[in-house]
Amino acid sequence: MSGAWWEDAVVYEVYPRSFADADGDGVGDLPGLRSRLGYLADLGVDAVWLTPFYPSPLADGGYDVSDYCAVDPLLGTMADFDALVRDAHAHQIRVIIDLVPNHCSSAHPLFRAALAAAPGSDERARFIFREGRGPGGEQPPNNWQSQFGGPAWTRVTEADGSGFRPGQWYLHLFDTSQPDWNWHHPDVPALFEDVIRFWLDRGAAGLRVDVAHGIFKDPDLPDITGTHPLNAPSPYRHRPELQALYRSWRTILDSYPAAGFPGSRTAIGEVWHDRPETLKPYLEPGGLPQVFNFQLILAAWRAADFRAGIEVAIAGAGGSRAPWVTGNHDVPRPASRYRLDQGFTPEMTAELIALGDRNAEAGARRARAAALVLLALPGSAYLYQGEELGLPEVTGIPDGARQDPRFFRTKGESPGRDGCRVPLPWVPAGTGFGFSRTEHGASPAAPWLPQPSWWGSYSVESQLADEHSFLNLYRAALRLRRGHPALGAGTLRWLDHDVPDLLCFARDPGFVFAVNFGRVPVPLPAHREILLASGPVAGDGVLPPDTAAWMSS
Repeated sequence: MSGAWWEDAVVYEVYPRSFADADGDGVGDLPGLRSRLGYLADLGVDAVWLTPFYPSPLADGGYDVSDYCAVDPLLGTMADFDALVRDAHAHQIRVIIDLVPNHCSSAHPLFRAALAAAPGSDERARFIFREGRGPGGEQPPNNWQSQFGGPAWTRVTEADGSGFRPGQWYLHLFDTSQPDWNWHHPDVPALFEDVIRFWLDRGAAGLRVDVAHGIFKDPDLPDITGTHPLNAPSPYRHRPELQALYRSWRTILDSYPAAGFPGSRTAIGEVWHDRPETLKPYLEPGGLPQVFNFQLILAAWRAADFRAGIEVAIAGAGGSRAPWVTGNHDVPRPASRYRLDQGFTPEMTAELIALGDRNAEAGARRARAAALVLLALPGSAYLYQGEELGLPEVTGIPDGARQDPRFFRTKGESPGRDGCRVPLPWVPAGTGFGFSRTEHGASPAAPWLPQPSWWGSYSVESQLADEHSFLNLYRAALRLRRGHPALGAGTLRWLDHDVPDLLCFARDPGFVFAVNFGRVPVPLPAHREILLASGPVAGDGVLPPDTAAWMSS
């Protein structure tokens, strides 16, 4: 490929606290990840994206950052990060770090200084403080709601000559512990330019930008009126100021050399949107190199829905600028999500809990087929740790063990996202199923989120020994993807047929793809041989239900 490495890269998302634990405390860490780089190299990925590993009170899984230029002691040291980048380079694996610019932790020194300062001070102006409405300012400044449930405002206590009194309110579009930065204050963009350079100077190959569609707010803070989809343009979503900011970040990225390893630096924005027109400004030249393409998460398990999602993404930018993804740390796992004949909704986790064990086998078949869809499409693809193992959503986490602020802020109405963050199983048995390693045979602590008793059947060790496992399907697909001249960046053309449940396309030279979304076998398109299939395919020229095949032509 003649373009940038990220245009057809396969990137593996690591949730560090749940990937591998090197010191036996039950929490994954950077040395644990470093010890498993050989596994990722054998899998065949080009880069890893690390979700936040910075110092944090962990009110929201590390997305409440108290220091953007340090490593949380629970996860290691800066020397561990440097060693990780160095060892990853030896495996030809790049490291992408997570940037969290919408909000910080309420424990961040600048927010603590804001709380200690007076209303109207420059310290407070770095965040979004306002007087309340109504008698005595008892009501929030506007009607905005937190994405985690409840009001998006919290009132602080002010000191005066006679003691303390209720005072201003501060904005947090997520948890109370995550105050939003005020990006109209010049100190904030300057701070994040320094953060970006800090990590790029240490060898990071790029950034994943959290809430990339939401960091600017309308300074007038108007109420939301009428029915308003969460991801539609609003006073706090898709503001026009974003694009000038991202052009300035692109200038920083492009100032690093493209020659040599890790090559040109990238940034990929988390941009949830309501329609293609909303996404269009992010794809203009000179802005963020990439934005996530969530179409395969949002699509129901139907041929028409997948085709529509693929066509929309290709028409807008293509998979090189808008990489494909079937899961991440914020949505139920594909092996469970595709059990339901619907696209992703915020209520889906509760539906999966109610579903129990029903349709589990169908979900697994569909997830295997979806993996071959993902990796056959033109452009770049992101995998979330454990997808290669076919891990299902863990729905039986006790209430007392849950960590996600969504669970607490909704008083348990939303189970939250803990079910896709349960630590990985590496071996079939034992405490933590090999997640934690200890010296001299000492017993490790229990993992920070409880693993189900049957977790070991999905372990890496078990699957490496099974030629038909999820893991070996991914390994085979990634080997073929890397070696086949038709795969990676490029284009596709749809193959005409009259079978509604069949999705078929060709990629040149010599590659044909087909997936059967239906409940009965369907004829395969014309082909020379089957290169790989997500499940058994007999030699009778038909494709079984919920099965995908890669073929030569």
